[in-house]
Order: sequence, then structure tokens, then C-alpha cells
Amino acid sequence: MERNELYPIFLKLHNLNVLIVGGGNVGLEKLSFMLKSSPNANVEVVAPKFLPELESLAAKHPSVQLTYRKFNRWMLRKRHMVIACTDDLKVNKRIYDLSRKRYLICNIADTPPLCDYYLGGIVTKGNVKIAISTNGKSPTTAKRLREFFEEIIPDDINKMVENLNEYRKTLKGNFEEKVQKMNEITESLKNKEPRE
Repeated sequence: MERNELYPIFLKLHNLNVLIVGGGNVGLEKLSFMLKSSPNANVEVVAPKFLPELESLAAKHPSVQLTYRKFNRWMLRKRHMVIACTDDLKVNKRIYDLSRKRYLICNIADTPPLCDYYLGGIVTKGNVKIAISTNGKSPTTAKRLREFFEEIIPDDINKMVENLNEYRKTLKGNFEEKVQKMNEITESLKNKEPRE
């Protein structure tokens, strides 16, 4: 049986330099997805021309820069991650190859073999964030799972997280003792017998 071996991490995109190459529908989708989760992401989007919707979105986010040019290899300097979503497969492959030579993580839209990472489904409720991956197999399944979790996770979960954080600050003892106490308090969050 195949297994999802991806390692999930939560990136502070306001501390990183992200490059998106492509100003069309897919570029708009990638930028929108990124900014929904990380509205202060430090992103440069490069393309000879941009959809008006992408230009409008970028105008609302001071940390997003639009560069009206074709991709050039020097644009990879001082980057941490790259997304290529042009409609030219040769350009996308070139971006991937150049990124790999520079040890940059890269995502080539809709081309799983040329992806070092995937942009999965994300559920956000205040400080609680859940990332969903289908190992690049079914974005639709990730979307449906996201909708499911958005519906079942209570809107006031953030209040609980804040309260537990305040309580955690008052705990004394070593790390193991603190973990044990927090586990006791949060035990009720575990699944219980279904109600009849």
C-alpha cells in the first residue's frame, strides 16, 4: 500500500523570499492561496503580463511585488522557495532545474514529479491551523476535507487555545510534568463514545 511520506511544516512566509513565475489563472490561484493563509507573505510574482484580478490582489498586499518581465535565472537569487506556473512546460522545467541547482524548494504547478512540495488544503480557525495532503493525488479530496473540518471545528476554539496558553504559562516543574498536566486538562478533547 502506498504511503504519504511528505513532511508537513508551517512556514513563516513573511520571513522568507518567495518567487512565483506566472501571471495567469494558476498564478492567481497560487498567490490567493498563499495570501489567504499568510497575508504578509513576502512574494515577488514575475510575468510579462498579469490578469487584472492578480494585479488587484497584489495591490492589497504591500509585501507582494509584481515584476513585468519574462523569467530570467538571476531572479532566483536570494530566494527560499519557488512556484512556477507559466503555460510553457519548457520554461517551467527550466525553472525547476535551475532551482534544484541552487537548493531551492520548487513547485511546478500540476506537475507532481517536478514538485519538492505541494500546497495542500488548509483550515484556519484563529491560532489553530490544519494542513491536509493527499500526496498530490487528489486536490478535490483535500478541498472536501477542508470544508468538513471548517464546519466541525467550533469557531470559539481560538478562545480555548488562548486560555490553555495562559494556563501553561503558570505551570511549574520540568518539561515532562508540564506536558503531563496539559495532557490531563486536554483529555476531554479526545473522541468519546458517540451520543445516542
